[in-house]
Amino acid sequence: MIGFIAAAILSFVPAFMYAAIAYWLDRFEKEPRLLLFGAFLWGAFVATLGAIVWTGLAQASLAIFIGEASAEIAGTTLLAPLVEESLKGIAVVIIMLAFPEEFDSRLDGMLYAAITALGFAATENLLYLYFFGYSENGVGGLISLFILRVILGGWGHAVYTAWIGLGLAMSRLHPNPLIRFIAPFAGWLLAICLHALHNTMAVFLAGEFGLTGLGLTLLVDWSSWIVVLGLVIWEIRREQQYIATYLAEEVAAGIISPAHYVAAKSFSGQLRNRIRSKAASRFYEACAELAHKKHHYINGVGDQRNTIARINQLRRELARLAPEVPTA
Repeated sequence: MIGFIAAAILSFVPAFMYAAIAYWLDRFEKEPRLLLFGAFLWGAFVATLGAIVWTGLAQASLAIFIGEASAEIAGTTLLAPLVEESLKGIAVVIIMLAFPEEFDSRLDGMLYAAITALGFAATENLLYLYFFGYSENGVGGLISLFILRVILGGWGHAVYTAWIGLGLAMSRLHPNPLIRFIAPFAGWLLAICLHALHNTMAVFLAGEFGLTGLGLTLLVDWSSWIVVLGLVIWEIRREQQYIATYLAEEVAAGIISPAHYVAAKSFSGQLRNRIRSKAASRFYEACAELAHKKHHYINGVGDQRNTIARINQLRRELARLAPEVPTA
C-alpha cells in the first residue's frame, strides 16, 4: 500500500506541476480551470482505461497472425501510439465542439491537448512506477523509473498530443478551407508518428545500447520539446500582437484608457494588474478575448453574426469594468 501511495504521489504531483506551467504559459486569455481539470480527468481515466483495453485487444488479435513476441513489439511501437493519441485527441474534439467560445486560438488547442495528455501520463506513470518499479525492484526501482519517466520524459505525452490540439485549432480558425480540412489529420498523424518514434527508439536503442541508446532517445525527445516550446512562444507573441492591433480602436472609442491598453498588451502589466482584483482579472481576460474575436471577424472565421454579437457584448463589459480597474 505504501508503495502504491508513493507511486501515486510521484506521478500525479509532478503532473499537476507540469499542468500549472502549461497554464502559466497561456499568458493573455486564460482558459476555464474547470474545463482544464475535466480534460485532465479524461486523460487520467477515460483515455488511460480505453488505451489499456483497446491496445490489449488489438495486440491479442494481431498475435494470432504474427505471434505473441512480434505482436508485443508492434503493440508498443505502433498500436499504443495510435490508440493513445486518438483517445487523448477525442477530449480536445469534444471541447472544441461543445465549448467553441473557449477555443479562440491555436494556443488554446495546444493547451487543452497538453493538459489531457498530462492526465494520461500521470496514470500511466503510476502504473509503471508501481508495477514495474516498486513491485519488481523495490524503492530503487521506483526511484529509477520516476527519474526516467517523470523527470527526463515528463513532457513527452504533452508534446505529442499538442500537435493534435494545434491541428484542431487550425481546422477551426484558419481562413483557408483546404488547411481547415487537412490540419486535424496532419496533427493527429504527427502526434502518432512522434509517439511511435519515441517508443521504437526506447525499445530498440535504449534496450540494445543501454545508456547510449537512452541518450539518443532523450536527445530526439527533447528536440521535439524545444520545437513545441518555440511554437508556444510564437503563439504568445501572436496573441500579444492581436491585442496591440485590435484594441487600439477601443482606446480611440474611449472604451478603455491608454493605460489599460498598455497593460493589456504587456506580460508584466497583465500579471501585475490581474492580481489586484477579480474585476481587473476579468477585464484583461475580456481584452484578450475581444482581440481574438475581432481577428476572427476580419478573417471570416466562424459564424459572423455570433462573432459580432460577442464583440459588442465584450465592449459593453469592458466599458462597465474599466472604472473599477486601476490604471497605475
